[in-house]
Amino acid sequence: MGIFAAIITGAIIGALARLFMKGKQPIGILWTIIIGIVAAVVGYYIAQAFGVADTNGFDWIRWIISVVLAIIGISIYLGVTNKKSVAK
Repeated sequence: MGIFAAIITGAIIGALARLFMKGKQPIGILWTIIIGIVAAVVGYYIAQAFGVADTNGFDWIRWIISVVLAIIGISIYLGVTNKKSVAK
């Protein structure tokens, strides 16, 4: 995966994670992308370990795992930085 593809994938996964989280998260776009990239890489290896990673096409299970990992990553980030989600 090239750097441009990693940034785009990280942005999509991070944005989806923030979309599914409750409230508004006080986190910048850079951290959203970084957490999304890490979640995508870890999600790929978890899916591959369970034998569900499709390397030739679009794999929904890998994306779902990555989004869940990104939600966990954003929650950890907010906890470590003592930021709270703001309810809408």
